[in-house]
Amino acid sequence: MSAETPSDAPDYRDTVFLPKTDFPMRAGLPQREPEWLDRWERIGIYDRLRERAEGRSPFILHDGPPYANGHLHIGHALNKTIKDIIVRSHQMMGRDARYVPGWDCHGLPIEWKIEEKYRNEGKDKDAVDVVEFRQECRRFADHWVNVQRDEFKRLGITGKWEDPYLTMDYHAEAVIAAEFMKLLMNGSLYQGSKPVMWSPVEKTALAEAEVEYHDHTSHTIWVRFEVVSEQGIFAKKKPVNVVIWTTTPWTIPQNRAVAFNPDIAYGLYEVGQVAENATARTGELLVLADALADSVKTSGKIEDWTRVADVAAADLDGLVLAHPLRGVEGAEGEWDYDVPMLPGDHVTDDAGTGFVHTAPSHGDDDYQLGLKYKLPMTYNVEPDGSYRADLPLFGGEAIVASDGKDGPANVSVIKQLAWAGRLLAKGKIKHSYPHSWRSKAPLIYRNTAQWFAAIDKPLEDGMGDHGDTIRARALSSIDKLVKWWPQTGRNRIHSMVEGRPDWVLSRQRAWGVPLTCFVRKGGKPTDPDFLLRDQRVNDRIIEAFEADGADVWYRDDFKTRVLDGLVDPDAYDQVMDVLDVWFDSGSTHAFVLRDRQDGVADGIADVYMEGTDQHRGWFQSSLLQASATKGRAPYRNVVTHGFTLDEKGMKMSKSLGNTVVPAEVIKQYGADILRLWVAQADYTADQRIGKEILKGTADSYRRLRNTLRFMLGALADFDEGEKLAPGEMPELEQWVLHRLAQLDHGVRTGYDRFDFQGVFQMLFQFCTVDLSAFYFDIRKDALYCDAPDSTRRRAVRTVLDILYHRLVTWLAPILPFTMEDVWLSRFPSEDDSVHLRDFPTTLADWLNEPLAAKWDHVRRARRVVTAALEVKRSDKTIGASLEAAPVVHVEDGDMLAALKSVNFADMCIVSDLSLTGDPVPNDAFRMAEAPGIGVVFELADGQKCQRCWKILPDVGTHEHPGVCARCNEVLSHG
Repeated sequence: MSAETPSDAPDYRDTVFLPKTDFPMRAGLPQREPEWLDRWERIGIYDRLRERAEGRSPFILHDGPPYANGHLHIGHALNKTIKDIIVRSHQMMGRDARYVPGWDCHGLPIEWKIEEKYRNEGKDKDAVDVVEFRQECRRFADHWVNVQRDEFKRLGITGKWEDPYLTMDYHAEAVIAAEFMKLLMNGSLYQGSKPVMWSPVEKTALAEAEVEYHDHTSHTIWVRFEVVSEQGIFAKKKPVNVVIWTTTPWTIPQNRAVAFNPDIAYGLYEVGQVAENATARTGELLVLADALADSVKTSGKIEDWTRVADVAAADLDGLVLAHPLRGVEGAEGEWDYDVPMLPGDHVTDDAGTGFVHTAPSHGDDDYQLGLKYKLPMTYNVEPDGSYRADLPLFGGEAIVASDGKDGPANVSVIKQLAWAGRLLAKGKIKHSYPHSWRSKAPLIYRNTAQWFAAIDKPLEDGMGDHGDTIRARALSSIDKLVKWWPQTGRNRIHSMVEGRPDWVLSRQRAWGVPLTCFVRKGGKPTDPDFLLRDQRVNDRIIEAFEADGADVWYRDDFKTRVLDGLVDPDAYDQVMDVLDVWFDSGSTHAFVLRDRQDGVADGIADVYMEGTDQHRGWFQSSLLQASATKGRAPYRNVVTHGFTLDEKGMKMSKSLGNTVVPAEVIKQYGADILRLWVAQADYTADQRIGKEILKGTADSYRRLRNTLRFMLGALADFDEGEKLAPGEMPELEQWVLHRLAQLDHGVRTGYDRFDFQGVFQMLFQFCTVDLSAFYFDIRKDALYCDAPDSTRRRAVRTVLDILYHRLVTWLAPILPFTMEDVWLSRFPSEDDSVHLRDFPTTLADWLNEPLAAKWDHVRRARRVVTAALEVKRSDKTIGASLEAAPVVHVEDGDMLAALKSVNFADMCIVSDLSLTGDPVPNDAFRMAEAPGIGVVFELADGQKCQRCWKILPDVGTHEHPGVCARCNEVLSHG
């Protein structure tokens, strides 16, 4: 019979219960998100959450402070969004999740900006009063705190924005000083003279975390050190030279030894023919590592030579060499000292000559060898990276110029070595070299008097539960007290802490918390009373800082003010260095977690979360600082994210034009799209972002939004009286509840494990595959065409209500703006918010594995049927699936029984369907992934119902013309 629509068919459109919602398909996020921000501020949502959460277990993610000196970049957006998802999700899982944002305000970058301003104004920074200068720095930091606060809030980050923590607040400065003075009192603080990473441009020591590595082209030289003592194989030999290789020619004037490795094979080589322009000389004897001899031969333009003898470790140990600048005209005897040959495990035969020139003042390995053998330190290099003015030959010459470029020192040293006949060869090498992460200028190792925290000295503090030294406590915390997400973070920080040197605490700058200590005039650092250790003095300093901030340290009368009546002020000098800013941020646990009302009694955070570079930065400085002052790590979990890259996986750079600016993304797409980009990616690895990636993110968002919009429309006018208990529902609805119980466990576990990618993918797949492509697709007919009081339609709407409450709250931590919109579209209120809700409790007895197994059969068979119908739709045999009445062959008995127990025609959205256990015919449609199932296409028999569009034999035989029995029943009782 024909399924065509009769021309006189009644119009039943008004009798169909189509979705109704004002929730727009187009989000308009850039325009609408500021409305939600204003609303949240108006209703005081953060404080209301604290009130609602009273009595709950606290959960604190402690904010690693960003630096207050510029607009946000995409890394900031990634970082703060991850933090926000963590905080929001734990709040909605029943905790009191407090978040206090903070800023790092002291330090060189800000000081550098003010100096730059002074230079532009023609001012001399050193002529400006230090307190006035510090106040300029404070104003600069305060400006950028306000700018960044607004930019962070625009991302939808929830927190105590009106009362953040700032390391420059008076209380913070007082606590930082107090924490430093704990090192003074527990014996870990000492002044030492040793080489540290030094920035000649910034004229200060730098910590490891302030150093980054870039390619740099360095001079390389091969230098002869003449053997002056006769021992072993060298007895009665004509002049012999030990050859060293270095990439820092400027350190040769500071040489005090040459190191060898007893486990390396060395040989004595006599030079034969040499190239015309070679500096090597025919007949000279050179000592080299055998493994590197050929490379030296090539570099020295030596055409042939003879290996005349083995050189044993006994021949080298204790050998005396001459400094290569000994006797040079104009040197005035500066280098007329002996240079000992010393064994050292750090020497390798991977590159160079197998011998290492040793300048204890300019390298850590050199320094350690110098300590072991009591080598003298040199003080030839000034803070600006130039040689001291009275150094013969090289006085005043710069190693690194003020603009960060190479100074003339390297070339001058090379020329002097050549004139002295000590230069065997020279060249250049491009290699990874340390630079300041602020000025981007090359660094040098420089011996200076600095203040250190001794990380291996037993502490006098009575907090030895996790070890007696800073290093022992830190390593114990890493392994026993902290969970690392991902676990590779543990290995990274463990190796760093295990092998790190003492912490350089001092900086030769002005903007920061001073090292609040005094030293005895004329005393030596090794004297027992060199440092003034008096808690009464400490208390006065803390009190003064609380009242007036750290600026008071620089007032002329401060020393007298705090020492008078306790000790003789004239007997002590006041230390004027400032603390490493990593000590500032490493101390935040004390003045944020411990001291604030919204902190926690034990001063330990549940989570620290930053980029992977912070294993050598904030994670480590906080770990070391807290190990020194409270005996353990200040955190229980450490979560790490990667870096942001462009779409091609390249590092972002303004010069390459591949940067992505958060404000521009928000202007085009909205903050929720940026947040969704974060949630969709595996943040534990490096993140890629760009135009095409953001387009894909926006497409995922649209698909998700359509799912939510459908639910809102289908729930229009939903009444609590419609609800059915799970036991009253059809199996399909019970299957959805089963899936929700599974998801509830997965979502909570994912959020607990900081796996937002897993949470979002789980929910997105559920929405697009389980709901939109399966459940919604099937149940649209019941929603639109069943009677309002029918059990099936009530069950669908009950499940949709359950779905709604879970999906909207589960997704709220990721998409706070959109889920607020979805919530208020259904429950409009002047002062309500989805963010005041918790995740609903999901009953465990919704889980029904036997039912799930049965419906797995249904879904697998349905996929074959829908694929078969799609073929017929493509070749225009049918226009819609309701025109079909397929015969489905199912060879598996369990599957066939499962299909027969449900209305499989409704599941496949066809008007009729036949099931048979007969073997699959050869001409049936099959799918390789579903063996034993075949579909034979048949057209549906009957006429098209003018209300539900099913093609059924009974259409036209009822009271209401042109409808099927189901629709006639609905119309008769409507």
